[in-house]
Amino acid sequence: MLKTLSLSWAFNSMAWRGLLYTVFILHFVLVCQLLLLQPLVSALGGKPGNAAELFESVSQNIKVKRYSEALNDLNAAIETDPALSEAYFHRASILRQLCRYEESEKSYKKFLELKPGNSVGEKELSQLRQAQSALETAFSLFDSRDHTKALEYLDRVVLVFSPACSKAKILKAKLLLAAKDYSSVISETGFILKEDENNLEALLLRGQAYYYLADHDVAQRHYQKGLRLDPEHSELKKAYFGLKNLLKKTKSAEDNVNKGKLRLAVEDYKGALALDPNHLAHNVHLHLGLCKVLVKLGRGKDASSSCSEALNIDGELLEALVQRGEAKLLTEDWEGAVDDLKSAAQKSPQDMNIREALMRAEKALKMSKRKDWYKILGVSKTSSVAEIKRAYKKLALQWHPDKNVDNREEAEAQFREIAAAYEVLGDDEKRAKYDRGEDIEDMGMGGGGFNPFGGGGGGGQQFTFTFDGGFPGGFGGGGFGFNF
Repeated sequence: MLKTLSLSWAFNSMAWRGLLYTVFILHFVLVCQLLLLQPLVSALGGKPGNAAELFESVSQNIKVKRYSEALNDLNAAIETDPALSEAYFHRASILRQLCRYEESEKSYKKFLELKPGNSVGEKELSQLRQAQSALETAFSLFDSRDHTKALEYLDRVVLVFSPACSKAKILKAKLLLAAKDYSSVISETGFILKEDENNLEALLLRGQAYYYLADHDVAQRHYQKGLRLDPEHSELKKAYFGLKNLLKKTKSAEDNVNKGKLRLAVEDYKGALALDPNHLAHNVHLHLGLCKVLVKLGRGKDASSSCSEALNIDGELLEALVQRGEAKLLTEDWEGAVDDLKSAAQKSPQDMNIREALMRAEKALKMSKRKDWYKILGVSKTSSVAEIKRAYKKLALQWHPDKNVDNREEAEAQFREIAAAYEVLGDDEKRAKYDRGEDIEDMGMGGGGFNPFGGGGGGGQQFTFTFDGGFPGGFGGGGFGFNF
């Protein structure tokens, strides 16, 4: 009897445990179902099964560019109802806009399986393939440096069918940067960063645009923000430290100018220019700074070249025009100096420094057109009166017409030049006026009034030259005596 009661109790105990286990399993399944359905319930505003509200919620998320939330709702709906064709269609459309083309194509194909022959689905699948092909082509054209055509593919195809494509937007910014359209780069990357403020590529490109506009402080802030997010980002590190090095070199050059260490400044300017030849907005000032230092050092040819580089970048840079004029004066390019300084004076007619420089250049040009009596006598501007007289005697003997019977006309011409030169340089007052660039009537300006031979209606005076001891070999006839 006790044994029977014991068995009965054991049986009943097992039955209760089985019942409890069954209840637990049922509750577990119910909880799992609720968890799986929760995203869909949320998307439907607490009304499971209301597809219209689901798609309205998805549409609203797309409008505010919450693509991830829209995709989560659609994925939950599809998991709950794998036959919900419209969910596949909406998911495919969102994925196409994001240029997640492989995933999008699968969803379009699934939609068309459920809705075979649907014209809208087939049309969008075709657009997807056009956008995918155009994006691949744009990348290829970018690599081959055909930037204009690459931009056309992006603007006319990719971003029409895939307006939320981050890859296409970044590529467009790169193309605009390559085309030096820095303002557009800033605009395009601004839209990207509004959607994703931590987009490293957008931060880099936007920083580079500001850099090439010479807004270095803003560029540096973009690089720094990117490096805080990813300290090992190679391109951001290269851009950041490249900028730091450029600013350091530039400051060193300017400091050396202020200290009067001009040769060191030249090396610093050249070093800064070598860092990034494409940074025109900054390099224009480096070229100008280098030109000014070279003018101070008297290196006219090099200075003129540096100022020309600055003017090639900015043709309206007045100071570069003035400095190039000064450099041309150093190289005795008088006409070039007058042209540059005259252009500068026209741009800034009230600038007295430019007017003074122009007057110097015009005077130098005028002086360059008169005969160089020093050169004719073969003496320097610092020669003494005695040296000038000796040179004159030597040349007068060499070119005396009676001594050059076979080439008398040439000798007479040379003799006139020699006599005219001595007429100016042998007189202290006339020489001083000549050195100052003043006009000297008849003397030294190639006029017809001076004739050392006299006669011939020229109105000139008769010169009688007599050397002590006469000419060697009995030379001395023909009316040309020498009297010093």
